[in-house]
Amino acid sequence: MKCRFCGNALSHVFLDLGTCPLSNAFLSKERLDLPEVYYPLKLFTCDKCFLVQVAEQKAARDIFSGDYIYFSSYSKLWLNHARNYVAMISRRLELNQSSLVIEVASNDGYLLQFVKEKGIPCLGIEPAASTAEVAIAKGIDVVQDFFGTRLALQLRQQNRQADLLLGANVLAHVPDINDFVEGIKIALKPGGTATMEFPHLLQLIEDNQFDTIYHEHFSYLSFQTVLNVFAAHELTLYDVEEMPTHGGSVRVYARHASNQGLRVSPAVDQLLDKEKAHGMHQIEYYCGFQKKVDRVKYDFVSFLIAEKLKGRKIAAYGAAAKGNTLLNYAGLKSDLIDFVADASPHKQGKFLPGSRIPVVSEGWIRSNRPDYIIVFPWNIKNEIIDQLSYVRDWHAKFIIPIPTLEVL
Repeated sequence: MKCRFCGNALSHVFLDLGTCPLSNAFLSKERLDLPEVYYPLKLFTCDKCFLVQVAEQKAARDIFSGDYIYFSSYSKLWLNHARNYVAMISRRLELNQSSLVIEVASNDGYLLQFVKEKGIPCLGIEPAASTAEVAIAKGIDVVQDFFGTRLALQLRQQNRQADLLLGANVLAHVPDINDFVEGIKIALKPGGTATMEFPHLLQLIEDNQFDTIYHEHFSYLSFQTVLNVFAAHELTLYDVEEMPTHGGSVRVYARHASNQGLRVSPAVDQLLDKEKAHGMHQIEYYCGFQKKVDRVKYDFVSFLIAEKLKGRKIAAYGAAAKGNTLLNYAGLKSDLIDFVADASPHKQGKFLPGSRIPVVSEGWIRSNRPDYIIVFPWNIKNEIIDQLSYVRDWHAKFIIPIPTLEVL
């Protein structure tokens, strides 16, 4: 296999999580008697550009299909993040009724609804029919397609280049990162800005966030690597922010290299220096991660078995993709975890891929009164613990498995 960015031959294994089904391939009751398809989940590090990437590539068109069931609007924390971003960026770029905002992977309109409220013209690009239809119902203009050079050229021919082109948690999802970034260059006005948010590889490694690894994420990104990818397509990263979302994310601001009016912020060199201080420019930094991951699995499984043998009832909250990665790598099934509750009606009544644990409404927690509740979306654990504070009435405890086992 060769690196998706620079074409270098890959030989350094970053992490091997065995085989598992697609993280969002939830099962209906009728499909429980049918076999599931498992794919290798093995990552390599390029020793030239340090892009960490999934070895086996599942077709994006199969992953982001018409029945894709991740809807962004079901997290209050994420909605607030989107609202605050829109308020900030519209002021910073002085966006108005003459501007055009394009969001790649616009999902269910969770963000563009706030752009629309301000009277700023906007366009969503979303390949999954299920989420695109929800955004359209909100009155948002959506192109149901994958973004890349082909679509970007069409938009440019239609005079629909962006003053702001944004993507939140999409850069890691694209199988052809060069085609995607070239598309940004084509779809961006000469004086425009593109912002991309993505989980920071530095935080993934330092905080042992291996459960954020799944087939939807083709790449795992450092700031240095992203800077090099954009530079290869004549785009300059002129500013960067570190954010707490998704366990530690980076938001980059890009412009055309020819647009010298937007000066490069000192924050760019500061983050590059931070990554270098951790050793991210050396292949040795990426070695040894497997042992840290295995330790989490051993501790988590041992705790669950010990408590189950004591007769404890164990449930979970949040049918998140990260939970499926942990469950399948640990080999856990419904004999240890009775059910997982989730706020999304699109997931309720289905079963988790691989583990086949039933997904139910939050009401099941009240009626079944479990002794322990595993919080799979640990990145919003405070929101979830506050929401489920009533479980303290029967002395239930919360389990946070990542980065190390914690019982609250």
